[in-house]
Amino acid sequence: MHKRRVVVTGMGVVTPIGETVDEFWENLLEGKSGVRTVTLFDTTGFGVSIGGECTDFDAEKHFDRKSAKRMDRFAQMALVAARQAVVQSGLDMSQMDRGRAGVIVGTGIGGLWELETQKQRLLEKGPGRVSAFTIPKLMVNAAAGNISIDLGMHGLANAVGTACASAADAMGAALSQIRLGIVDVMVAGGSEAALSPLGLASFAAMKALSSRDVPPERASSPFEASRDGFVLGEGAGVLVFEELEHAKKRGAHILAEVAGYGATSDASHITQPLVDGRGASTAIRLSLEDAGVNPDEVNYINAHGTSTPLGDVAETTAVKRVFEHEAHKLAISSTKSSIGHLLGASGGVELAATVMACIHGVAPATINLDTPCAQCDLDYVPNTPRDCRIDVAMSNSFGFGGHNACLTVKRWV
Repeated sequence: MHKRRVVVTGMGVVTPIGETVDEFWENLLEGKSGVRTVTLFDTTGFGVSIGGECTDFDAEKHFDRKSAKRMDRFAQMALVAARQAVVQSGLDMSQMDRGRAGVIVGTGIGGLWELETQKQRLLEKGPGRVSAFTIPKLMVNAAAGNISIDLGMHGLANAVGTACASAADAMGAALSQIRLGIVDVMVAGGSEAALSPLGLASFAAMKALSSRDVPPERASSPFEASRDGFVLGEGAGVLVFEELEHAKKRGAHILAEVAGYGATSDASHITQPLVDGRGASTAIRLSLEDAGVNPDEVNYINAHGTSTPLGDVAETTAVKRVFEHEAHKLAISSTKSSIGHLLGASGGVELAATVMACIHGVAPATINLDTPCAQCDLDYVPNTPRDCRIDVAMSNSFGFGGHNACLTVKRWV
């Protein structure tokens, strides 16, 4: 069966180093870090005091006070990113069939801030003082629902919760919706705001986080020999996916083609990846096959690269399994070195970075990479961005639960 081709016509982000795609990309190429001492709450006694915090994000810059109070931080960020993406796409919902436009937004945790706030209110003031908006704010589909309402999109509005693969899986599902002819446009990506007291304490209890905080900007160091865990971040990344002929007909500016998606499960451990990279490598292969691309045609990979001892080795091994002797020719980088790990939002932000890499012919750097781990021996574009032609690129996302997802994009010419 002929596959309907899908392209990207708009992108929006909220990140620790920029609240627009252009600002994010500029700071990424300058090697800036958004990892800093947390200011959202007092971290005394947590053992970890740093995070990839969106310090400039102010909901009241984007919404009236009443609307802002009815959304958790993760939904606010998602809606801001979605609005950016739709503005860039030039979509005019009044000129199209709203039933053929939908939303799929992933999140690993959802409205954690609201959950914490209302639990404290329950304990201190009693059940009668719990907000009537608690459930609508904390539910994982709140981002997708608010975007659908705000933009007036009447097609499928859905949420995906596959931990750190959430955004990638959401975009994979969006790709399928368009290919199947169910819709012509999908707003898709991910959002996360789990940099909260419970979020930070819980990940710290797992020993998943970096304990290096002097200086904070050096803590997120994927593939570095001294790496000791990821840095918890927050933000959102949302893209507009559109059927090619639909985009052409309305004269849209096309940014890239979304060519392939692959997803698998390790079916092994609830938090640890398979060290031999079998599950991840299969997802990468499936994405390549879906895109009709041979391994030797890939120029760049935006790695999941979280800065964890096990994860970075497993991903390196997975890449070697798929690309074999071509693996060492690939430019690979982790943008998490600059912004930390945005959990369920990471895949959306990273696909935006991957598309920008294709557009500009630049592989962003993996900062804080001075002494690579002996088991991480590929080309991770250390510390300095690299000019290179990127015709085909991939974005990897792997999550707790054994979820593996990979997207393949092609430069639009």
